[in-house]
Amino acid sequence: MNYIKQVEIRWSDLDPNFHLRHSVYYDFGAYCRVCFLTDNGITPEVMTQHFIGPILFREECMFKREIKFGDRISINLKMKSITTNGKKWSMKHELIKDDNILCATIIIEGAWMNTQLRKIISPPEIFMIALQKMPKTEDFQIL
Repeated sequence: MNYIKQVEIRWSDLDPNFHLRHSVYYDFGAYCRVCFLTDNGITPEVMTQHFIGPILFREECMFKREIKFGDRISINLKMKSITTNGKKWSMKHELIKDDNILCATIIIEGAWMNTQLRKIISPPEIFMIALQKMPKTEDFQIL
């Protein structure tokens, strides 16, 4: 099973060298993650009802090939690791152009935070069900 979003390169996404600005890679990753959550029932409204939201501790991108205006880009999402209680997790994205050229890999580490208490918490069951549906990396681990 794969989770893939197609993204379109806009003129405003480019830097003075006419290739994708570094910060746009991270924006594409966030877009893909939020789409996955929404597609699996974890909408902004559900997060608000449960007073919970995702936070990032680390976000790293390894750039491999340039992306230019007009390139066809797919970004995927896979779970790298998760704690048994679902409190903390790590995810991986790959940005691929023209169906087979790996342009970048993004690795994130994050957790769920209670937006009222401002503390990291284990998510409710509805969140765990959604996260279990996420495709896994080959080296996936339960921590």
